[in-house]
Amino acid sequence: MAKWFAHESAYIDENVSIGDDTKIWHFSHVLSNTSIGNNCSFGQNCVVGPNVKIGNGVKVQNNISIYDGVEVEDDVFLGPSMVFTNVINPRAFIQRKDEFKKTLLKKGCSIGANATIVCGVTVGEYALIGSGAVVNKDVKSYALMVGVPAKQIGWVGISGNTLEFIDDTAEDEYAKYKLKDEELKVEKK
Repeated sequence: MAKWFAHESAYIDENVSIGDDTKIWHFSHVLSNTSIGNNCSFGQNCVVGPNVKIGNGVKVQNNISIYDGVEVEDDVFLGPSMVFTNVINPRAFIQRKDEFKKTLLKKGCSIGANATIVCGVTVGEYALIGSGAVVNKDVKSYALMVGVPAKQIGWVGISGNTLEFIDDTAEDEYAKYKLKDEELKVEKK
């Protein structure tokens, strides 16, 4: 018996792996060759796959499509109606499925509501993408990104709170952070 839950209105295709304690809500569709980890949550009206890998502890809010070419590591948060793309120059009359770009969301990052992640980028660990931002280039770990196109305006800790630096050092309940030459060094507690 499955140790995960899917609402009766959800569709789960064949050849899908879903981890324990994962919940898939109303009107969602998980396509073939997709792997979803343990303890994930998918809100209503989500489409995942095909050929997508989702880690453990991922929270996917309502109205999100996670396309072929996207990989989501553990503990990632995807805000309501955020958008992924998978082709740089789409045309309705040209098939470009062999041109899908890989997009990687690293452990613990958060993507705000209505943000767009353009294909081919990597969002670093624990980065925070503000609501409505358009990410069109790689994002450093722990970066705070806002705007169109998204620009870094600061740093966030593992807690998701903006880091306040004193003499290039900051701290939250999870780690100590040292800023040197625009690179953040992290020592977890």
